[in-house]
Amino acid sequence: MAKWYDIPYPAASYTFPREALIHDVQVDDEYLRFELTDGRLLSVPLWWIPSVYNAAPEERRKFTISRNRKLVIWDPDECAIDDEVRIDDFLASRSGKH
Repeated sequence: MAKWYDIPYPAASYTFPREALIHDVQVDDEYLRFELTDGRLLSVPLWWIPSVYNAAPEERRKFTISRNRKLVIWDPDECAIDDEVRIDDFLASRSGKH
């Protein structure tokens, strides 16, 4: 027979993120680290982003966060990197055939 347990908190008491927005970004020799506005922290290995991974450390830090707080942008007019990273790309699950 199954045992039932009391649940001390209703589902409405829990926080479930609705949208991922970037609050801050840190970059070092190994990771691109995102601090999101809802308190989540996400570390992405730099080797996942070849243009950033292969750039000089001082160039990696020359990024801006987009107005909608969804992108990290490296502008080729400002640095040696021409790329942008969307936070949603690292949070969405991917399925598909290889």
